[in-house]
Amino acid sequence: MITFKEYKIISEGRYPTWLKFVSGGLVLKVRNLSSQIQQENNPKRQNDLISQQLTLISYITGLSIGVASKNPQIMNRFKKGIN
Repeated sequence: MITFKEYKIISEGRYPTWLKFVSGGLVLKVRNLSSQIQQENNPKRQNDLISQQLTLISYITGLSIGVASKNPQIMNRFKKGIN
């Protein structure tokens, strides 16, 4: 495991800071929803939570496509959609 100081120095695969925080926050939300789904007994509520989870996963996927293509228009659309 590397330290945070070493992590900041890594130059390969540099992504904007906002992207790191947004994707990290989305991952935390997805994990939280996953635990809520497992604890929920009501099937309708489970479906609602799964729907929310899939929406967040689609944002994460879209961000990865936007970064890979280096297309600023795609990145701006996802930036607006997440906020």
